[in-house]
Amino acid sequence: TGTAGMKLQLQAIPAAPAADALGRPLRDLRISVMETCNYRCPYCMPEDSVDDVALGAKQRLDFTDIAQIAKAFVAQGVRKIRLTGGEPLLRRNLPELVSLLKRIDGLEDLALTTNGSLLAAQAASLRQAGLDRITVSVDALENDLFRRMTGGRGDLFQVLEGISAAERAGFLPIKINCVVQRGLNECQILPLFEFFRNRGHILRFIEYMDVGSCNGWCSTDVVPAAEILARLQSAHELIPLAPTAPGEVAARYGVAGGGEVGFITSVSSPFCGDCNRARLSVDGKLFTCLFASAGFDLKPHLRSAERLSTEISTLWRHRTDRYSEIRHAADARKKIEMFFI
Repeated sequence: TGTAGMKLQLQAIPAAPAADALGRPLRDLRISVMETCNYRCPYCMPEDSVDDVALGAKQRLDFTDIAQIAKAFVAQGVRKIRLTGGEPLLRRNLPELVSLLKRIDGLEDLALTTNGSLLAAQAASLRQAGLDRITVSVDALENDLFRRMTGGRGDLFQVLEGISAAERAGFLPIKINCVVQRGLNECQILPLFEFFRNRGHILRFIEYMDVGSCNGWCSTDVVPAAEILARLQSAHELIPLAPTAPGEVAARYGVAGGGEVGFITSVSSPFCGDCNRARLSVDGKLFTCLFASAGFDLKPHLRSAERLSTEISTLWRHRTDRYSEIRHAADARKKIEMFFI
């Protein structure tokens, strides 16, 4: 009975996550389900700098293939999956994919990042399908500025309606992402903070990053998180909070009187040393860094679950990416565009 008891105990211990060449475990997978977007935000997909990027349905992974790849990633240690784009809500029947992913044994958290423009009609069905969390991008609360920051395509009222629908569906709190650019939307820092804090949501200020090659990024356009923090501290008492999990990208602060705010500091204070995120493109390529120039095609391995899992493990174990830490010494290679992954 001792031997039998030992076997049962060993079976109860989950396999250790795959670790890369720098010792970083694989815990988080971002899945792009749509390569294009209905916005043309200048920092991501500027209208005058991108050609027609739509791949067409035949080139995109179908939901069964996405679920198969996701299951292989979970077997290698992934516990959190986030659906992204492009704009993920442009993908037809997305709740069907959510339902498939929620059936994967070992997956603990399933989230979605969206611009919110199509959220009002889909929030309830996404919740019913099992989606755990939603993040919405909102860079301004002045409609004219919001429209400018979305390349002339966004409607702030439509996004706020989407957020309200998500609230009613039970997505509380919602995380709100704001990319701050020098001379453009700095004036929105306090209004955004007050508005979403009063609604019980969590704002994340993101430093403007040099993702991709088409956005004309310049370091002088970056508003460091320390400067944003100082503006907020002029009006509120903020208390540093411990990370909720290893590899968390946001530096979190509690607000005296209630609320939370976070800062994503890839430029001023890189967090490559804790990065545990892999990215799957809509056409089935694994990207091991947001700033990568190329991905690894997983589609040839879809016929065998064992081969797929082995390929993911091998690629991750050879990973050495730390672009943000060596940004100024890195070569001038062309990077994959942010809207694609």
